[in-house]
Amino acid sequence: MFSKDSKRADRSKNVPPSILSHGLSIAGDIVSGGEVQIDGTVDGDVKCEKLTVGTSGSIKGSVFADEVVIRGRIKGQISSATVVLTRTSRVNGDILHDTLSIEPGAYLEGNCRRLESQSSEPAINLVVSEAKPA
Repeated sequence: MFSKDSKRADRSKNVPPSILSHGLSIAGDIVSGGEVQIDGTVDGDVKCEKLTVGTSGSIKGSVFADEVVIRGRIKGQISSATVVLTRTSRVNGDILHDTLSIEPGAYLEGNCRRLESQSSEPAINLVVSEAKPA
């Protein structure tokens, strides 16, 4: 009745969040099908569905995720649909994004580029009208 593919899809939706606590250091890449919170140090790339970097968290490597919330430090490229830089964040590297939010006080040294939209229509439509003299 059920195929192997549907069972695999159900398991990926129920992946519990992974937490790397303060004081934990990892040298190597992290790959997860779910949510990852980093409060320790990672020296490598991180690929997951949702990433949260806590105030004590630090990543030296590239980040690939659907959603990223940064409260700590990242030194490397970020590629994500949604990126949020909080006031305590420090990012040294380029950000490839669909949606980018930067709180006052956040530190960013790098370039920001919007990812190509899946549709051929522009994401923002701008209408300019001429002002008539009074």
